[in-house]
Amino acid sequence: MRLLLFFMTLLLAVSSFGAEKIVFADKVLVKKKQRKMFLMKNGKAYREYHISLGDNPKGHKRQQGDERTPEGFYVIDYRNPQSSYTLSLHINYPNKNDKLSAKKRAVDPGGQIFIHGSPNGMSLAEPALSKIDWTDGCIAVKNKEIKEIWKLVKNGTPIEIQP
Repeated sequence: MRLLLFFMTLLLAVSSFGAEKIVFADKVLVKKKQRKMFLMKNGKAYREYHISLGDNPKGHKRQQGDERTPEGFYVIDYRNPQSSYTLSLHINYPNKNDKLSAKKRAVDPGGQIFIHGSPNGMSLAEPALSKIDWTDGCIAVKNKEIKEIWKLVKNGTPIEIQP
């Protein structure tokens, strides 16, 4: 019995040796001007990514088709593993304020804003895509990075997008 207990303890110790502890982000911070996105934990950045934005990146998204990335406070509310891009995490734009602002201007606020990787089938173009703003308002990262972000950012995580 002692021998069995010894081997079980040894097996448990060996299997957990070197296992990386997953640190989930409690916030995502985007700085559009710097083209940077940070995963935050307890107010400190622990991951940093270069990002590409919409074709018209300056200013807050105001309506469908303006190709701007929204600015403000949002939430990652769902994920799409079957995306046209390598994985995608949905940002809950438009929020209440965005909808009210669009209604006052009698325009559609737009939507379908995601954090995602490269378009499916275009991984060879990734080095070029990472140097330009090419989305319709989404936040794009490299495929390797979206796979990491997918694991570290849970649904319900707040995201702040700064100018």
